Amino acid sequence: WNFDDATFERTEAAFENPDYAAIVIHNYRWRLGLAEGERRYDSYEDRLAQAPTIAVPTITIDAQYDPFTAPGDGTGYRSMFTGKYEHRTLAVGHNLPQEAPTAFAQAVVDVDHF
Repeated sequence: WNFDDATFERTEAAFENPDYAAIVIHNYRWRLGLAEGERRYDSYEDRLAQAPTIAVPTITIDAQYDPFTAPGDGTGYRSMFTGKYEHRTLAVGHNLPQEAPTAFAQAVVDVDHF
């Protein structure tokens, strides 16, 4: 993976934030439906809960070695995208944009040319 020691050291500073543990725990509790989210975003959450289709050109990306979300081939959510679509799986871990910044940026460039 492309997550080297220097990258870890830059990221490590976040662990020293006194609110780090509370923020991370709340995020996981929220993702599991065990905690309330930010009320100011409720209207967006309500809209997303209706599972609208996405009509703009899209490239979805999975991280092959993400320990939290198993990679797929995009077919599980392909029906949600009605515009031109492509799926990619990259040989990285959980933080795809940081571990594969060039491939991530290339996907942005590529989808702009769809």
